[in-house]
Amino acid sequence: MLSFINQKGPFTEGIFRKPASIKSCRALKKKLNAGHKVNFDDESILVVSSVLKDFLRNIQGSIFSARLYDKWLDVIDQGNEEEKITATQRLVDQLPRANVVLLRYLFGVLHNIEQHSSSNQMTPYNLSVCLAPSILCLLNSGSSAFENFTKKVSLIQFLIENCLKIFGEDITSLFGENSVSCDNSDITDNSEISDKKTVSKSSVKNWAFWCRSRTREDNQHPPLPPRKQKQLFGVALEEVCDNDTLPTPILIAEDLKIQEKELERLMRKE
Repeated sequence: MLSFINQKGPFTEGIFRKPASIKSCRALKKKLNAGHKVNFDDESILVVSSVLKDFLRNIQGSIFSARLYDKWLDVIDQGNEEEKITATQRLVDQLPRANVVLLRYLFGVLHNIEQHSSSNQMTPYNLSVCLAPSILCLLNSGSSAFENFTKKVSLIQFLIENCLKIFGEDITSLFGENSVSCDNSDITDNSEISDKKTVSKSSVKNWAFWCRSRTREDNQHPPLPPRKQKQLFGVALEEVCDNDTLPTPILIAEDLKIQEKELERLMRKE
């Protein structure tokens, strides 16, 4: 889902803002929870982004950690920008590693989208308004979803605008060197790849970003062998992450082994 949004979102006007079909969202969520293989190229980008928001909203304890909730809201009341960044980094250090991994990928996507705000009309502020209720919330807390809404929006906007300093500049390359090239030039499926006689190296990199991009930390902690699909929605991240590696449906759309073999074949032809 993240790679699909990272690829298509920058060119989608109103990404994360425009509503999606409720029926389609339920169908996709059901497939993911059942462990079915999903070809995201057959899904609407608005549906995928809505389901991702649903996933984030239902993480038990919040991606920012319920125990740190008030401290996160206090960040925006710190002095200057550097003090806010320092306070944020201290909180990040207190999060479970799985949460940090997901935050890095998420803000890498948001950074990419806001860099193309002239095309998608989604500035850091607009993204914050749409995402703050989903990623800064306490489920079953009894409090209003709009409690401290302004402060939440300000915090998420600050995180987007300063994500490179907070999460590291390498978050721009988590999805490959050239994660976005052209709205209509991306490779969509294996059959389309087979039909093409020539494939640019940049398109190959876009399509197989996960095969070729691992952070140093991830390389030091290779993922465990795949296990039976677990429920994705409404559970703690630790329950769906194997050795701190995010669940496959959240990161990628197709089977990694197929992508790796096809990548090798295409690169040999190049």
